[in-house]
Amino acid sequence: MTPERPARGRVELLAWATAGDEKAAVDAVAEEFTRAWPGHEVLDAVLPAGAADGHEALGARLQAERPPDSFQVHPGAEVREYVEGGLLGSLTEEVARWGLADVLPRGLLDGVSVDGEVYAVPAGIHRLVLWGNEGVLSRAGLAVPAAGFEEFIDHLDALSASGLRHPLAVGADWAQLGLLEGVLLATLGPERFRSLWSKAADWSGTDVAEALTRYRALLAYTPPDRDHLTWAQAADLLRRGEAGYLFMGDWVLGAWERQGFRSYSHRPFPGADGTFQWLGDAFVLPRDAPNSEAAIRWLATVGGPEGQRAFSLRKGSVPARIDADRADYSTYRRDTMDDLAGNELVPSCAHGSACTRAEAAAVVSAVGRFSASGDIEALRSEIAAGVAAYGPGESGVDARRVGSSRPRSS
Repeated sequence: MTPERPARGRVELLAWATAGDEKAAVDAVAEEFTRAWPGHEVLDAVLPAGAADGHEALGARLQAERPPDSFQVHPGAEVREYVEGGLLGSLTEEVARWGLADVLPRGLLDGVSVDGEVYAVPAGIHRLVLWGNEGVLSRAGLAVPAAGFEEFIDHLDALSASGLRHPLAVGADWAQLGLLEGVLLATLGPERFRSLWSKAADWSGTDVAEALTRYRALLAYTPPDRDHLTWAQAADLLRRGEAGYLFMGDWVLGAWERQGFRSYSHRPFPGADGTFQWLGDAFVLPRDAPNSEAAIRWLATVGGPEGQRAFSLRKGSVPARIDADRADYSTYRRDTMDDLAGNELVPSCAHGSACTRAEAAAVVSAVGRFSASGDIEALRSEIAAGVAAYGPGESGVDARRVGSSRPRSS
């Protein structure tokens, strides 16, 4: 039987979220797409029976060689996985024609490229941030956020002395890996941090031991039930004044702004000034997309100024384009847009940018076990084993196995 040809202007899109800010962001870009291209529409991809989420559904569709017209990815290692699996079409000519390559930060352009070819169009960028509750910090006599690690410990001690039960909020799984990443980046610097996630990574140095020791020290200031908290529950501890600090991506702002919470401070992890620890959302063109012509028009909308604005205002991210009009955004987002253009971009492992999906899952598991054991040598060896087994290296990972995944971030 000959498959039914797709309607000319119809794009079947597989995105991760089915509710919340992320779904609203994708829907907003879809509305912009239909305005820009009359007669076109975006349809949510059909999920195979039994699929637990979008990633599992995508894996099933790719395994069956029935790709949607476009799907959502994280720039970085996740894009490379799909490319090495032979699953994506190049967008190099289109990105050049749209002028997009000229307005993306170099680190982000690298994250959507493999061997000089562009394979994804970024929709928005999130930053990992140390948030502070200004009221809580003020009551503890802390006028400004901590700038270095030792000062950060002093702040946490002062918060404890003020009677605060949870000076530093953190949740389970990838949220703990995010906190560890902040410590690693601040202790090791950007170049050494990036080197940790390839198959040949060296986790044996005294610098890594120092970072892991620092991380263990921080866990003493976090909630005892951290392994049972979601990232949203950890963020709510800060909002309610039950925690002084939180290290988390700026997707937290969506809920905080709806709840009227704006008395927060923000800065990079103490000791990581001048860096921009990031993850992103992007969309791709599958190699065998049934309706590639309409999908390319969808991607043009994703990468255009209006599409980026629609996505970021609802998602809580900032546009990937450094030429975006700052007038539309809050003070925090304007500051972040400035830093995106001027800071050194460093990808996050926990969110598919520095690490492959299987690698991130292995590291998250090791960090989760460490939360209970506190065994630094076990943590170091387990992370090293996961990186060696699943990290980017000579051989690609079969992207059709995308269904075996770690938790989503936002």
